[in-house]
Amino acid sequence: MELQTMTYIVVGITFALYIGIAIWARAGSTKDFYVAGGGINPVQNGMATAADWMSAASFISMAGLIAFMGYGGSVFLMGWTGGYVILAMLLAPYLRKYGKFTVPEFIGDRFYSNAARAVAVVCLIICSVTYVIGQMKGVGVAFSRFLEVDYDTGLYVGMTIVFFYAVLGGMKGITYTQIAQYCVLILAYTIPAIFISLQLTGNPIPQLGLGSTMVGTDVYLLDRLDQVVMEIGFKEYTTDVRLSGLNMFAYTLSLMIGTAGLPHVIIRFFTVPKVKDARSSAGWALVFIAILYTTAPAVAGMARLNLMQTIEPEPGNYLAIDERPQWFKNWETTGLLGFEDKNGDGRIQYSADPEVNEMTKVDNDIIVLANPEIAKLPNWVIALVAAGGLAAALSTAAGLLLAISSAISHDLLKGMVAPNISEKTELNASRAAMAVAIAGAGYLGLNPPGFAAGTVALAFGLAASSIFPALMMGIFSKGITKEGAIAGMVAGIGITLYYVFQHKGIMFIPGTAWVQPGGENWFMGIEPNAFGCVGAIVNFAVAYGVSKVTAAPPQEVQELVEHIRVPVGAGEATGH
Repeated sequence: MELQTMTYIVVGITFALYIGIAIWARAGSTKDFYVAGGGINPVQNGMATAADWMSAASFISMAGLIAFMGYGGSVFLMGWTGGYVILAMLLAPYLRKYGKFTVPEFIGDRFYSNAARAVAVVCLIICSVTYVIGQMKGVGVAFSRFLEVDYDTGLYVGMTIVFFYAVLGGMKGITYTQIAQYCVLILAYTIPAIFISLQLTGNPIPQLGLGSTMVGTDVYLLDRLDQVVMEIGFKEYTTDVRLSGLNMFAYTLSLMIGTAGLPHVIIRFFTVPKVKDARSSAGWALVFIAILYTTAPAVAGMARLNLMQTIEPEPGNYLAIDERPQWFKNWETTGLLGFEDKNGDGRIQYSADPEVNEMTKVDNDIIVLANPEIAKLPNWVIALVAAGGLAAALSTAAGLLLAISSAISHDLLKGMVAPNISEKTELNASRAAMAVAIAGAGYLGLNPPGFAAGTVALAFGLAASSIFPALMMGIFSKGITKEGAIAGMVAGIGITLYYVFQHKGIMFIPGTAWVQPGGENWFMGIEPNAFGCVGAIVNFAVAYGVSKVTAAPPQEVQELVEHIRVPVGAGEATGH
């Protein structure tokens, strides 16, 4: 069966499954819509959380980043995984014990202020919309290849699919859909990796294959990759840091604390019955996430080697334009892969030197989706990868859109503007807010500020500088006042947005940046995507400083902090 037909069948089956689940699990109440009724099993919730977490950035873009950044791309592996541990240990159980629907609701109650709640809503929307832009980039990339259309058309189709099942099902529908999407995406990620690892190294375990010798030789795969990339002028794959050691540290830290502050992940822990289940589901989520995250470096290294050897099969012998493979032509259609025969020799020369390089476009985000085609795997494997990429992008987009809609309908409308509205009105308002958010994110996705994982990194930086410090101080410090929390959030996200817009343009619009691009204008050499940790430091410092000169929180708020932290049933300490 030809590839296009096979892809339609596989993707069609998975979509029918998702939409069927959304109809079966349709939300009938606000509790169903926001927290899936609060009765999700920890293992199920761990799987759904993993799907929510492993977005287009993880599935489509992360391996592409590592493939082209080498060792420097490890910031994403370390930051996102480490952040999940912080979330599981320091935030999830306490927020679940508090027992409300949303992050802004906790911040509003803990800091005894609707103003704090409103600021948290604004921060949440800014972070989540930025994150959704990255997902929409992934949706556009995946659909453009799957339908063999241009990127913009692929994005419009993806928006329609997200609208249907996210607006219909709410958290209940999204949870069960994400369980199915996790199964699809993890099979789609690991099966091609096993095939390619066997091809290149003879080892069926990709994680071990990355460190193995290549078939029929005594040359290690990573040594061969270093040799290939250095021959055409790129830096060594295995030791090339991301700009500088300090920048890599800042990037990793921003991703870690940003992970722990992302609302769409936190609200997943409100869906389990007990506090103990929140910790348990976080642990299961880490297990499910680790399967993909430990495979990603192998996928990246093997994909980069296969790509290089396709364009340059032998040293100095470049791919003839007339002989370029079908996968190459397919990706040209999307506009995400392109070349220009500068010297007119009928061959495609690939080089680190921009004057010589004829590969004018190799989008990082195509690497995982193109990898099975490059390796000449069976059509059913290629079709499965297309379905997996779509599952990853759609699952996280749905979770983010739910976080945005619940912040608007539950925190702003129900919590502050019209507290007496009926449950049905609140539910309809949430669906309307989600529809508007999909349209807005899709519009921004037409002109994203970068590749999917880079755009997502900006969202993590914004969450790191605004929501994470407020949650940490709200749980672990009784002395932080409402004035301190508000000032901290405003200062943290304000300085981070200023730095990002300064270098990337206002709302990422080309031509609106007011400094020249390049590292010479970066603060201590820290790139905009990594600046969230600096914003977090500003947030903590401002919050503590303002709290010192304002009235202490009310006694009942201080007791609330104690109640959140102390396990249920704990008695007084006794002397012996």
